[in-house]
Amino acid sequence: MTTPWGKRRTRNPSGPTAPTRGTALPPTSARTPAPAPGPGHPVGPRLPPRAGDTRRHLAVGLDCYFCLVTAGLLARPYVDASTTVTEVLGLLAGPALAFSFLNQVVLTAVTGAGLGKLIMGIRVIRLPDAGRPGLWRLVRRWLYGLSLLPLQPWYGLRSFLTGPAPGPDTPHPVALPNGCTGEPYTDPSGLRQVRRRDLAAHRDAMAFPR
Repeated sequence: MTTPWGKRRTRNPSGPTAPTRGTALPPTSARTPAPAPGPGHPVGPRLPPRAGDTRRHLAVGLDCYFCLVTAGLLARPYVDASTTVTEVLGLLAGPALAFSFLNQVVLTAVTGAGLGKLIMGIRVIRLPDAGRPGLWRLVRRWLYGLSLLPLQPWYGLRSFLTGPAPGPDTPHPVALPNGCTGEPYTDPSGLRQVRRRDLAAHRDAMAFPR
């Protein structure tokens, strides 16, 4: 091919050529492979969110109510007019601990929640796969709850004075145990309390992915 200035322009045989009419182009996925999901891109449905504070507090209140009623009924035959306050507390301590263990560990291992949580529509799941928690995790959570119970007023006052704690998506400067998110009432055993319908929706999404 000759240009108007008399110079001959040659094509580069090794360069790219334009596709002719009627030639089908390869699909975009074949030309540009999609990047593989990294650590910051979760695969599959997200885990159910934590149940609301009001729902969880009502569940705790119901558990305490049933525990005290059961302990009182069991200790009532051994209490009379001559029984001192210290003896009454001693009689209540044994049945209360037994009921708490059966409710928080045994019943939760069988049904996925204690009595108060069942009434309030809450289930306890294991992180990070949303499965049913094992017996050892429930025992560790129960012991942790007993040791933390006297400090609950202090944590509540600190949360009120310092404002809301960082959420799950907020970077935290300190490495936290598995399942912890920096909240004042975070479960250190890698468990989470979720609503029953949220857990059902999550399991349906896992069973029938889109």
